[in-house]
Amino acid sequence: MQDFYREMIIERYKSPHHKGTLDPNDFSFEDDNPSCGDHIRIDVRLDEDNRVVEALFSGEGCAISLASADLLLESIIGKKVDEVKAISKQDIIDMLGIELGPVRVKCALLSLKVLKAGAYGLGEDISP
Repeated sequence: MQDFYREMIIERYKSPHHKGTLDPNDFSFEDDNPSCGDHIRIDVRLDEDNRVVEALFSGEGCAISLASADLLLESIIGKKVDEVKAISKQDIIDMLGIELGPVRVKCALLSLKVLKAGAYGLGEDISP
């Protein structure tokens, strides 16, 4: 089973489904992981009910970081902002489906950190 998840991570890294930018967007945020140099920006578009209708990421990073971003954004389509805010670290680790050491956990969680910063700052210009 681990091999399946490894293959899925490599596939998402090589051919992400949610890579790009959205302009206009309802919120956008970017940040990096200083320990490894990964950098992620996430743009989100909402409908009138505050549901995510589109979400894209851009940036550079390792396979874990970019696959995590792609899987996370796929999982939030159709969710309300409050549901997005409730996504946990464990949810991301479960999406990846493999054991991660402490350094790789930081890579996996970068996209969640960026997404939540954007969601909590909704309506404010908080981009660095």
